Amino acid sequence: MGILSWILFGLVAGALARLVTPGKGPSGCIPTVVIGVVGALIGGFVATGLGAEDGVTGFNVWSFAVAVGGAVVLLILYRAVRRD
Repeated sequence: MGILSWILFGLVAGALARLVTPGKGPSGCIPTVVIGVVGALIGGFVATGLGAEDGVTGFNVWSFAVAVGGAVVLLILYRAVRRD
């Protein structure tokens, strides 16, 4: 996937993770993209570590679920550390 695809994928995954995870967090378009892209990386590493053959491989349902799951974990960790 190209960089623009990753940005779009991260934006959608980060936005969905923010909707699923209650509470305050970083707001704005760029933090949401960063949360989504970093969440996809975290989710990919976790999925691969748990024995999944593929982490985030492109625009498909599995990759989207892994990315959103990673972004949710990232948001939970952010909120635990930040405690606003």
